[in-house]
Amino acid sequence: MEAAVPKELTDLELVDRCRNGDEMAFSQLVQRYQKKVYTVALGMVKNPDDAMDIAQEGFVKVHRYIGNFQGSSSFYTWLYRIVVNLCIDHLRKTGRYVSDEYDERIHAKEKGHGRGVLSSDLGNNPSANLGRKELAAYMQKAIEELPPYHRAVILMREVEGMSYADMADTLNISKGTVMSRLHHARQKLQTALQPYLEGDLTVD
Repeated sequence: MEAAVPKELTDLELVDRCRNGDEMAFSQLVQRYQKKVYTVALGMVKNPDDAMDIAQEGFVKVHRYIGNFQGSSSFYTWLYRIVVNLCIDHLRKTGRYVSDEYDERIHAKEKGHGRGVLSSDLGNNPSANLGRKELAAYMQKAIEELPPYHRAVILMREVEGMSYADMADTLNISKGTVMSRLHHARQKLQTALQPYLEGDLTVD
C-alpha cells in the first residue's frame, strides 16, 4: 500500500507553527515566497543587489514580527506590505522618492482625467508597428520610470492581479486613493508609450 502524500500546509498553518518556534515552517514560507518578494523589490528599486537586500530584510522582519500578524488579510498581503514599505524607505534614503500627493495634484491639473494605458485599446492601435516583445520591453522601461508609489500600484494590479481592497490594505491607504494612484499611473504609461504605439520611434 502506497504511503499517503503529505498534505502541503497553508500559509496560516505555517504561520502558527512559526509562532511556536518552528524554524522549518519559517523556511517553507521563505521558499514559497522568496522569488515573488525579490521580483516585487526589483520592480520597485530597479537594482538587483538592492532588491536582494530588501528581500532578505523583509523576511528578517517577518521572522521578528510574526507574532503581530493578525490574519485579517492573507500572509502574502502582509509580507507584500512589509516589502513595499522597505522599498519606499530605500528610495527615500537614496533621494528617489517624490511626494505622491504633490505629484498627482500637478499631474491632474496638467492632464485631467482620461483612459488608462492598460485599457482594452492598448496595443490595438492600427498604426502601431512594434512586435509584442518590443512593446513589452518599452512597457517595462516605462514602468521602471514611474515614481515608486505609481510603480507599486501598477505592479500590484497588473502583475500580481491584486484586488483594490488588498492593495489598499497592503499600502495602508483608502481604496479611493488606490484607484486615484492607479488612474494617474496608467495615464503616465499611456503618455510614455504613445510615441511607440503611433510608430514615431524606430526600434534599435
